[in-house]
Amino acid sequence: MSEVNHCPLNYTMNLIGTKWKPLILFHLLEADLRSGVLQKKIPGISNKMFTQTVRELEKAGLISRKVYPVVPPRVEYGLSARGKSLETILRSLDTWGSEDCQN
Repeated sequence: MSEVNHCPLNYTMNLIGTKWKPLILFHLLEADLRSGVLQKKIPGISNKMFTQTVRELEKAGLISRKVYPVVPPRVEYGLSARGKSLETILRSLDTWGSEDCQN
């Protein structure tokens, strides 16, 4: 058996395994969202944590960030192709949670 650090699940969890990352990714499945709209969809996330999390997701290549040259600045986030590849996983987690919440 290989070391845990080289396990594919460990790699995946390092990319998306925090409290906020899956929620941000899930909300971007439907459409690109402005920063403020996306943050409002995630109750309880602070401005600092939101900024840190989207930066980590962008660095990992899972989301893209588009800045529009207007005043005030307008920023939109969307899933990259790599981020879209997580759709089945994210939707499965949502379905599993929905079933559990109904019991």
